[in-house]
Amino acid sequence: MTKKTTGTDGSRIAGAVVTSRRSLMKGAIIAGPGGSFPAAAALPGGDVQPLRDPRTRFPNDQPAQAQAWPGLQGDMTPRPDCGETSYRGAGRLAGRRALITGADSGIGRAAAIAYAREGADVAINYLPQEEADAAEVINLIRGESRKAIAIPGDLRTEEFCRNLIAKAESNLGGLDILVNNAGYGWFLPDILEHPSEKFDQTIKTNLYAPFWLSKAAVAVMKPGSAIVFTASVTAFSPSEAFLGYSATKAAIVAFTSALAKQVAKRGIRVNGVAPGPFWTPMQIYFGAPANNIPSLNASTPLGRVGQPVELAPLYVTLAESASSYVTGSTWSADGGRL
Repeated sequence: MTKKTTGTDGSRIAGAVVTSRRSLMKGAIIAGPGGSFPAAAALPGGDVQPLRDPRTRFPNDQPAQAQAWPGLQGDMTPRPDCGETSYRGAGRLAGRRALITGADSGIGRAAAIAYAREGADVAINYLPQEEADAAEVINLIRGESRKAIAIPGDLRTEEFCRNLIAKAESNLGGLDILVNNAGYGWFLPDILEHPSEKFDQTIKTNLYAPFWLSKAAVAVMKPGSAIVFTASVTAFSPSEAFLGYSATKAAIVAFTSALAKQVAKRGIRVNGVAPGPFWTPMQIYFGAPANNIPSLNASTPLGRVGQPVELAPLYVTLAESASSYVTGSTWSADGGRL
């Protein structure tokens, strides 16, 4: 099997992937059109992408910090890089209409910025408490002369999820892409101290909501549309402190594969992304000790957590029409952790 992706600046990357028994897809090599291998990848506008050491491209010295759930990206030090100034599009999603959940910050924010710069109109969902972060994303999307729709609300009820799809489709004039990204998890290393309400919140946010949203979206999507899930490295290497979170992320991988088989007859593709540790508000709200950040940096061979902008190319690739033969897969971006 083969996969395609892009650099955060829009340069094309293609390469062979290794599929494990868990259907985890990893690995890429730089290639040009027709399989040629240029010394450097060309950027939109004729610039040349410089070689960058992935170990030092972003910092690994974030100071200890904590916030109350759900956390705000604007209050983090340093703020995550979601591509606000660095992502450069190339029209790969021109004319598309996307809904992204959890798009006020972190991974969802990076996907929203990339989609807009690739030519898509974007609706974003987020919790009302995250309005300050969401307003920045809306302004960034509109700065690309794309339609931006803000739909705040809690995904833990089926009625809201149905209404969210309806509002997104109505305001965007259709729906071609759904990114089920919003997630919840909590640091609880002892099951005897694991409150049922937190387990329930995890299941409702991470499993029920994507089910409800996908069900409503498939009903209105046309052939060529795409659904993208955010899974996690914990789906393949579960953390003892994230019992419910790990379980739901493993379920998302299975759900992605099963749904892809089911909706293939409708011409809809379904894929997932499995991030490792990334610098997002979740890292500072989920109840782990505030000094946990150095251990997260040390947990990957690259020696640092990822920045959301580094995931944006995967979300673009899995949504674009050029990836028309890619479905039912989960792509890893974990800094070499697995």
